[in-house]
Amino acid sequence: MPRVKDVHQDNGSEWYEQAETGQDCYLLALETYGKCIYWIDGERNIMERGDVLLIPAHTPYYGKSVPTLTHTKTVVGFTISSDDASALPLLRHGQPYKQRLGRYESVHERIRLLREQWYEKPSYYELMAQSLLTELLIDISREFDRGLIQTEKQRHVEHMKRYIERNYRQKINKEVLGEVINRTPNYAASLFKEVTGRTISEYVHRQRMKRAVYMLNESRLNAAEIAEFLGYKDASYFYRMFKKITGGSPSELLKERRPEG
Repeated sequence: MPRVKDVHQDNGSEWYEQAETGQDCYLLALETYGKCIYWIDGERNIMERGDVLLIPAHTPYYGKSVPTLTHTKTVVGFTISSDDASALPLLRHGQPYKQRLGRYESVHERIRLLREQWYEKPSYYELMAQSLLTELLIDISREFDRGLIQTEKQRHVEHMKRYIERNYRQKINKEVLGEVINRTPNYAASLFKEVTGRTISEYVHRQRMKRAVYMLNESRLNAAEIAEFLGYKDASYFYRMFKKITGGSPSELLKERRPEG
């Protein structure tokens, strides 16, 4: 498996980084907010939210912030073996690879978990980091193998995602999203899965759980009230979904809630 050498997050508007030809690490960067620029072999690459960039070892580059704009990205430095390169054509491609991810949510979640392992260093964190990096590279390689997603398809999926993010408290299924993009329900469902790597239902639940975490930390509502607010008629089902997606329980966050006053 690829071996992680470094994981860090870049924030702000005053970032600059440079690497010479001798660097023996691959670099994987995922832009999660704003914009930044990488110059690689004289070619300008603008990174925006949802873009991933893979720079092979021994490739000179430099990166910098866009003036007056803040950005956030996670960067992973790693080395590979000859077996890794044989298994993943992306790694023996030998050229920088930049792509707007269709499976952004999946990649973002894995790179977040990888960053947590690297910073917190629990037992076996290095092995876990290797495993998460391997999953990341497989996800990205699948998009590399498939080639660029058709612009029209990507536009339809972004339209569906925006609708879900605005209306996640409501019942959302393939029939609803089919109407949103003016296509059949089955086409909407299969397209969403193809591009994002998640079903419509999975994406809706994840949007709800993001809001649930915020409300458990910041609101005065209890878990049952939050479940109802988010569209769950059965509080026990809300608890099960929360555990499945976040790995914790609502009661754990309620214990850490800041007292009033």
